[in-house]
Amino acid sequence: MRVDRFVTLNPRYVNMPDINFATSSQDAAASRPAAGDGGNLRWDIIELLFFAYRDFVGDPDQELEAFGFGRAHHRVMHFVYRYPGLKVADLLDVLRITKQSLGRVLKQLLDEGYIVQKTGDNDRRQRLLYATPKGEALVQKLAGLQTTRITKALAEMAPGDAETVKRFLRAMIDRDDPDKVLETIFASVNEDKE
Repeated sequence: MRVDRFVTLNPRYVNMPDINFATSSQDAAASRPAAGDGGNLRWDIIELLFFAYRDFVGDPDQELEAFGFGRAHHRVMHFVYRYPGLKVADLLDVLRITKQSLGRVLKQLLDEGYIVQKTGDNDRRQRLLYATPKGEALVQKLAGLQTTRITKALAEMAPGDAETVKRFLRAMIDRDDPDKVLETIFASVNEDKE
């Protein structure tokens, strides 16, 4: 049986290849495991997470494209804005990327005035990052797009379901080696319970 596949590159998604394999629906159905196949694999949640993530970051992607920025810029801006004075070393831990990868993105954000870098008061070797008013405005615009999507999804749920969603997402996070930002997030969760 011969299957013709066509690869389409969709440049809409920044910083990640978006490759779609087009097949006939009959061929696609034949290659998909039947219900019950695959043991205890959670295809339902896995696929929902893929699509939820795609659309959750897709809204900001379109906005970032106008600035020549991608998802890496968004992540850096988000954490620098949310945690003013974040050390470059801690940002590397949060993003789990190399110094070289961060360097390119950070340089662009610094050069274009979205972030400023200051030396530490006690340790002059520390590089502390802060969002500028221009950077704050961009982060708030992107967070507004994502908040709209979250609010719309939560509106379709029962009032107490938001806590269930947050518990589920927290449980998905690997806590074996938490960085300082995660420690802060989990500490605030514990304070909310008290």
